[in-house]
Amino acid sequence: MKRFIKILYPAACVLITMLLGSCTDPGAIVDTNTQIADHNWSYVNRAKFDCKIDDEKAAYNLYFNLRVTDAYKYSNLFVLIHQKNPNGYIKTTRYELKLASKDGQWLGKGSGNLYSYQVPFQSGFKFPVKGTYHFEIEQNMRDNPLHEVSDVGIRVEKVK
Repeated sequence: MKRFIKILYPAACVLITMLLGSCTDPGAIVDTNTQIADHNWSYVNRAKFDCKIDDEKAAYNLYFNLRVTDAYKYSNLFVLIHQKNPNGYIKTTRYELKLASKDGQWLGKGSGNLYSYQVPFQSGFKFPVKGTYHFEIEQNMRDNPLHEVSDVGIRVEKVK
């Protein structure tokens, strides 16, 4: 029995490691989220992310990641996305994200009382130069803080 366990345990560890390693997305340059403290997103609490671009000739898709609770009281969300390139140039763009249909149905994927969204905000985008880009996401709604926002993030992937 001990011999069987000595063989089975390392084999199970290798199998689990291989399975977990295969879960990563090779197309994603960045796919990360920041948790919002107490689900209250204030104007001053910008979510900050860095993205290293090695190929400025490639096209990229950029997504906004979001999770809200079912108690979020709006059908949309306005955000400002501040993008700073390696040369120091800052571009700020305002986006509206639709979170629910007109009849009140959430458009995101639900799990318990959380709804997840991955909304494209730039498709086929070409970064002008190689280097590290800095993104900051700021909520731009009238409420401050904005209640029932769990996580915000960004995903950058090469176009396939």
